[in-house]
Amino acid sequence: MRVAVTGGCGFIGSHVVDKLVGAGHDVLVIDKARQWPNPAAEYLIADLFDIEALDSALDGADAVFHLAGAADVNHVASDPLRAIRLNVDGTGRVLDCARRRGCRRVVLASTVWVYGATAGTGERAEDALVDLRQAGHLYVSTKLAAELITHSYREMYGQEFTILRYGVPYGPRMRDALVIAKFVRAAQFGQPIVIAGTGNQHRNFVYVEDLARAHVLALAPAAANQTLALEGDTPATITEIAETIKHVVRPVPIQYTPGRTADFRGSAISNRLAKELIGWSPTTSLAEGIRKYLDWLGNALA
Repeated sequence: MRVAVTGGCGFIGSHVVDKLVGAGHDVLVIDKARQWPNPAAEYLIADLFDIEALDSALDGADAVFHLAGAADVNHVASDPLRAIRLNVDGTGRVLDCARRRGCRRVVLASTVWVYGATAGTGERAEDALVDLRQAGHLYVSTKLAAELITHSYREMYGQEFTILRYGVPYGPRMRDALVIAKFVRAAQFGQPIVIAGTGNQHRNFVYVEDLARAHVLALAPAAANQTLALEGDTPATITEIAETIKHVVRPVPIQYTPGRTADFRGSAISNRLAKELIGWSPTTSLAEGIRKYLDWLGNALA
């Protein structure tokens, strides 16, 4: 299958490219970065807003994985208009090029952060109702908007989609600003692990290679016009994450600071539908994933 990946040079995108190539797909990466993580893929240096380049890139593609966008919540907060342009307008441009070029499936990268805007209590599934009054962080609003636009393109133009709501990813190639990377780096240098807030916020971290594997499975017909939560299986508080890193890396003190505004507090989120429709389950435990990340760091610095 001929597939395109926007943002395929990024943390998650590069792993998605690896899995797609490994599954035998013909992969075109569309990214502004001038780096080529996987030599078996084809690379196009292009911006989402270069419509001619995007239009040409999707000509002949069977599916496009749209991963490009503003993903760092701190960057979103500091430059909201840029985030809106990338996450909302950028998604619209990918959908429209796909529609005009006959690209059968658009696979949209979303986030479990959107469950913070859902009504009710208990475990949340993909059909949880959104309460716009609880949207909170602008990052959530941009992702909800992108999902809404994707649904509208299906309803109005028949554009097939799959929405993948990512759990909190970690692993090789992750940004230094991500929480596990920061905690690991602090422990490596014998510095205190600093936690924003009480540390009771919980996350279901998902190892990036497990997450990437789901993208290959999401090309199955069963995933057409579905929204799937790619959530980790085991919840852990931020303090528990820090304690795990202390055990795996080095025992260091833990310090607490005031929490971030509109931070995702965490919800109980079901990944049952992904298991049922595409046979996906995360298989890497948190401690195992952190050890793999440490091994990768060691090799990268060697």
